Amino acid sequence: MMAATMLAARLHRPGEPLVIESVAVPQPGPGQILLEVAACGLCGTDIHLAVEGDIPVARTPITLGHEAAGTVVRLGEGVAGLTVGQRVALFPSPICGQCRFCRQGRESLCEATQAYGMSQDGALARCMVAPAHGAVAIPDGVDFATAAIVTDGVSTPLHALRSRGALRAGEAVAVVGCGGLGAHAILLARMMGAGYIAAIDTQPQARARALEFGADLAIDPAEQPQPARAIRAAFGRGVDLALEFVGRPETVELTLRCLDTGGRAVLVGVGPGRPALPPLLAFVGREQAVLGSFGMDKRDIADLLQLVARGRLDLSRSVTRVFPLAGVNDALGLLAKKDTGIVRLVVEPGR
Repeated sequence: MMAATMLAARLHRPGEPLVIESVAVPQPGPGQILLEVAACGLCGTDIHLAVEGDIPVARTPITLGHEAAGTVVRLGEGVAGLTVGQRVALFPSPICGQCRFCRQGRESLCEATQAYGMSQDGALARCMVAPAHGAVAIPDGVDFATAAIVTDGVSTPLHALRSRGALRAGEAVAVVGCGGLGAHAILLARMMGAGYIAAIDTQPQARARALEFGADLAIDPAEQPQPARAIRAAFGRGVDLALEFVGRPETVELTLRCLDTGGRAVLVGVGPGRPALPPLLAFVGREQAVLGSFGMDKRDIADLLQLVARGRLDLSRSVTRVFPLAGVNDALGLLAKKDTGIVRLVVEPGR
């Protein structure tokens, strides 16, 4: 029989360490599952919530964590297609499955979603409740830590490359910001047949990792203040697809300057700034496009898990370190530091 209480990492005050405390094990309602969390990935959003405190939460205390993988231990009323004991990864927010976007398979735009760790309790706990519609089966041979980071850290760049950027084999790609998301964008772009990949980042270890993951060129904008020129000098022209993972006006404007005629820029990073478009005569006359890319769709997660299971995608270098729940604040502190060589960190709440 499952215990009535569990440990959870709770945010009480933004900017202060999370508190590991005992809370009641939640009960799944109609259409929900109770997931025993085996692994929870950490990402930049968790730093904004817990360390920097610049993203608001709906209430405090609240359990953080939105990259979850584990085992179904209880089914709510009306749940079909899942079984107790099944291994699943969760879509990073509790999607409804009913709105016009969910019905189209565009769960990234779900009209009813509320993010785990922001509006409702998340995965930095022994158990969590989630809508059954958000569960994605984990194939045999894929471990929980890998499945957890796939739900956001790998599926977000795939969504940007495939659904929004429409990358075609042979095209040239630039990646601005080569942290966890940008590094996986490079890895995926190479797998998808990109003909040339340029990486732009200020951190030496991020640039080294970009080359390791498949970039042809790694540029330090501090040493080469005009990276777009460096790309043209090395490749002969601008890129067909440029992706931005930073979320600052200056990096967005840099991303646009990297484009060739007919190029597409996909913006993934978010922030309060307002970047400027190039002069309209040049921008319109060259038929360039700027696209936003928010999160992922369920098919991105499912497809990636299958690629890992079949040995087509190697994510063995992606989980840099695994922590127990008691070490979550150490993990967040490490993640908040620059140029530590981290791709992704994972917390195992059962440890």
